[in-house]
Amino acid sequence: MSTSANLRDNKPRLPRDERRALLLSAALEVFTAAGYHSAAMDEIADRAGVSKPVLYQHFPSKLELYLAVLDLHIDSLVYEIQKAISSTPDNANRVRATVDAYFGFIESEGEAFRLLFESDMSVEPSVAERLNRMTYDCAAAVSAIISLDTGLPKEVAMLLGVGLIGSAQVTARHWLERDSKLTRQQAVDLVENLMWRGISGFPSK
Repeated sequence: MSTSANLRDNKPRLPRDERRALLLSAALEVFTAAGYHSAAMDEIADRAGVSKPVLYQHFPSKLELYLAVLDLHIDSLVYEIQKAISSTPDNANRVRATVDAYFGFIESEGEAFRLLFESDMSVEPSVAERLNRMTYDCAAAVSAIISLDTGLPKEVAMLLGVGLIGSAQVTARHWLERDSKLTRQQAVDLVENLMWRGISGFPSK
């Protein structure tokens, strides 16, 4: 028996939820580094310190594991956006909080952000459905406030919501990839200023 196998066998058994979280964390690292197609379940199991059969007990296929990782971080991002929007009744501050939520997510969860927005599996129907749902849920949270405040039709408000969410996402991604000299606060200030000048042009009811 190999040394790594001995080490695995000697480890105390984790509760199922903790082991699942460990597997998802290891999978995120491997999927982000190698991409879905090059990632191997053996490597994920080794990274998590478990045997391959244990990994398959939790996730019967690589695709199911990938989707579980996606779901975890999609839910996290959507929650942060919804929390930001509900954090204040002031619309300018809502815009800022939403932008900051994206920058905060990308700063603390860079690997997850890359998985969500640079996925080599985006054409896979089950992945595309999840990514579309993520965009819709984030934009819907924004558009609900726009519609309520301006009286614009829901379809128009949704389009504006998608535009705001898309801008926050793309600028945060640019900031991360370029290793910008701008601090997070400076970047958020600039993007918030740009967005607020646009959205505040629509008169309130």
